[in-house]
Amino acid sequence: MTSHISTALEERIEVAAPAAEVFDAVADVHRMARRSPECFATLVLRRRNGRPVDFIGFNRHGVHVWFSSCRVRVADPGREFMFDVFAFGFPVARWGYRFKPTADGTEVTEYWVDKRTTGAHVLGRIFIGKAHDDNRVDVNRHGMRESLRRLKSELESGHRD
Repeated sequence: MTSHISTALEERIEVAAPAAEVFDAVADVHRMARRSPECFATLVLRRRNGRPVDFIGFNRHGVHVWFSSCRVRVADPGREFMFDVFAFGFPVARWGYRFKPTADGTEVTEYWVDKRTTGAHVLGRIFIGKAHDDNRVDVNRHGMRESLRRLKSELESGHRD
């Protein structure tokens, strides 16, 4: 039996761009590394209809570096993009984005759900010396705000490669 403590966060921002365009930017997981304070690279392992299904995220926080396996669960253009994160097969988190058209563009809601089980906490102790990052909520809240700010800046500046 595994125990699980459920924690969730949401952050929002309005972007002056159509929902379909904002979705495309978020669903292009290679661009995640430009926006996220923790993710520094991604590697897409499998695609369906040109969109990522499975990818690996490479992350760092301070001196700690790790990778995680990610599986896209929802890719509904202009509405929602969501993926689950795993470490060595153990659930870690669910990350997602919802898009709602507004008069001036799109309201983007980024959300995170902590899905760590006992196994993930044990791996945390092995790899970073502690079973649970007590600051994870604060770290993610800060990271979400920064990621959304960077997404807004990227799309509103027209710098989209």
